[in-house]
Amino acid sequence: MQLDRLPPHDIIAEQSVIGSILLDGNSITKISGFLLPQYFYREAHRHCYETCLELFSRNESIDQITVSQALKAKDLLESLGGQELLNDCVDITPTSVSIVSYARIVEKAAIQRNLISAGRKIIELGYEEYLETDSALSTAEDTLFNIRKDTSQRDFFHMRDQFQEILEKDDPIDDQLDHKTLPIPTGFTNLNEIFMGGFQRSDMIVLAARPSIGKSMLGINCAINAAKENMIVGIFSLEMGREQIAQRMIAAESRVNMEEIRKGVTSSANQTRVIDAVGLLSDLNIYTDDTPFQTVVEMRGKARRLQLERGLDFLIIDYMQLIDSGGGRRDGNRAQEVSEISRQIKGLARDLNIPVLAISQLSRAIEHRQSHRPLLSDLRESGSIEQDADVVMFIHREEKYITEEDWNKTHPEGQPYPRQLAEIIIAKHRNGRVDSVEMTVQEQFGLFREIMSKSNQLLKSNV
Repeated sequence: MQLDRLPPHDIIAEQSVIGSILLDGNSITKISGFLLPQYFYREAHRHCYETCLELFSRNESIDQITVSQALKAKDLLESLGGQELLNDCVDITPTSVSIVSYARIVEKAAIQRNLISAGRKIIELGYEEYLETDSALSTAEDTLFNIRKDTSQRDFFHMRDQFQEILEKDDPIDDQLDHKTLPIPTGFTNLNEIFMGGFQRSDMIVLAARPSIGKSMLGINCAINAAKENMIVGIFSLEMGREQIAQRMIAAESRVNMEEIRKGVTSSANQTRVIDAVGLLSDLNIYTDDTPFQTVVEMRGKARRLQLERGLDFLIIDYMQLIDSGGGRRDGNRAQEVSEISRQIKGLARDLNIPVLAISQLSRAIEHRQSHRPLLSDLRESGSIEQDADVVMFIHREEKYITEEDWNKTHPEGQPYPRQLAEIIIAKHRNGRVDSVEMTVQEQFGLFREIMSKSNQLLKSNV
């Protein structure tokens, strides 16, 4: 085995990727989701691609002039080969239409190099005389897993495909209307009233709560409700896989216990309800990307491509603190990283002219106060989240912090225990009033249901 020969690479393919982007700046959206800067073998090409990604993340034009100026600003242009480097990339590129093919060639060569590097590390482990066997095997497995993790990039897919896997059902979808200016209805009358018809275009909406309060549940409810109004919905799920999302959607729509759906529906009546729910959900335009590790730049490319190819009216990110900052920037200061992520999400909403619902964690400080109602200061690693967001919503459920026995001791006047009750608190609303909405929570179905504040009567939910 010749380990000292030249590693796999394709300079022409690398030049063609850069050339394609310089010829057509929008073509970067086709590859930004899977092609990483470190995949480039030649350092000059890597710096060029990184610069293109930076311009893309700032929503600036990408062409020979802007890339040249950006490289010059970083004092890199001359050391990388000057303007001639960019000219060569453009001259050698036959067409930008084939950028994905060029990028896949670059990606394949990078994976081959990573395999060679991993092989060398594993060989060195084999010579480590004093290394425990289990530790050696674990390190070897991790080395290979990291290659798989870096290359297992996924993209948006229609949720119908996941429903088909569960029930082996294939229903055609109808072409949906494209509402480019309308607000996105939430499916909840009081919320729609507060938000003047629904979530507004270009708004960043932060939905925050402590774990297990129902953030993802409410986000999925809003996704289904919007899709029922002929809106095209995209979901970036960094925490849950596509199967879990599908199960939650089916439970919410069918009103069949989520646990029963996971284990297998046995009742014929419930089976019929599940099949009917899957039929309805399959006709909705909901796309999900469950890639666990990705940056806002990668999301931006995927979301823009989805909007161009299929349409996109509403985007949900679940959840913010799991977004990769991209290379451990700002000396590992996570609060600053999250602040940068927040600004990029706001830019994404404005760029695509859609509301982006960003789900976020709250800090533990809320659990140590006498009052457990969330405050804006409870936003975990808040940084500029509060500043960037157009709307900040909290989910408050008192039953999660106090038992019924303790409740009765502190409320001798007989006030009923708030079982299955939730308060949606609009703590910030840049273009409207702050308020709160009462809802009931049916966790077994993954469902929020609205309570009219005046009549205190349950509305028939659209979920």
